[in-house]
Amino acid sequence: MKLRSIELALPDPAGAAAFMVDVWGLTAADQRGDTHYLRGTGTFPYLVAFEKADGEFVRSTTFVCSEDELAGIKARVAAKRWPARSVVSTDPGEGHGLLVELPEGTILRFLAGTSEVAPIKGFTKSSKRVSPVKLTHVVFNAADAEAMGHAVEDVLDFRVSDRTKGMVFVRCNDSHHSTAFARAGFASLNHIAFEMDDLDAVMRGIGWMRDNGFAPAWGPGRHGPGDNVYAYYIAPFGPVIEYSTAVEKVPADYRAGAPDDWTWPEQRIDQWGISDKDFEGLRAAEERFRCHRDWDADETIEN
Repeated sequence: MKLRSIELALPDPAGAAAFMVDVWGLTAADQRGDTHYLRGTGTFPYLVAFEKADGEFVRSTTFVCSEDELAGIKARVAAKRWPARSVVSTDPGEGHGLLVELPEGTILRFLAGTSEVAPIKGFTKSSKRVSPVKLTHVVFNAADAEAMGHAVEDVLDFRVSDRTKGMVFVRCNDSHHSTAFARAGFASLNHIAFEMDDLDAVMRGIGWMRDNGFAPAWGPGRHGPGDNVYAYYIAPFGPVIEYSTAVEKVPADYRAGAPDDWTWPEQRIDQWGISDKDFEGLRAAEERFRCHRDWDADETIEN
């Protein structure tokens, strides 16, 4: 199973798409009606969809999986009686699967039978610009992060990789985390992380963002859990977005760490100890995009 994309609704999808292409480094992939689809340099047909709506919310976060994985999710979701709906995707990449509402309202979409596209070349170093490859993780805030971690383990067959004082990190393959649940006291989108080619691409991305008037809200730095390098920004259209690279690959028997395993010396908030963090600004941005279900759950889910 792999994390593929996130689908966001907001009043000005064209403006959001323009920023993510012209500044952040994504590439326009398709436009269907008022919905803009943006891709990275990798093989997924799109990473972010911006749909026009009166308000701003997360419509879904999409994972692609095998038919067997999808059947297992359907059976366990039905047994737990989570709200869910069978779907056939009309987005680039097609596929069929299931929309699932988690206990706190987070909405995930699981698709099998999807297609991919040929990779494309990113910007050259001489251009100063950078190009994300794919999504590396989408993190959610939670009222009860521990309960959410247990829920996705039991029903979605994800695995908790680590627990810190701030988050419960969860994986769906050998990448340390494809999602996580922050101990925020409320449910919403925390941030969207984009995988870059390497450390140099992250640092050049920081430089390009500075050229365009954007300083990091947090970073650069290196996390403990996942060991990835990061730089976080507050997008002008609302959510927190991240340049990241080199999330740790872990074995199936990886021992989940506890909060006491991930502590830093005083005044340090990452491994390197060089980054500042806009706590207030990030917190406000992390509260903006909530998940919203505007579909009716199926009374029965067919395998």
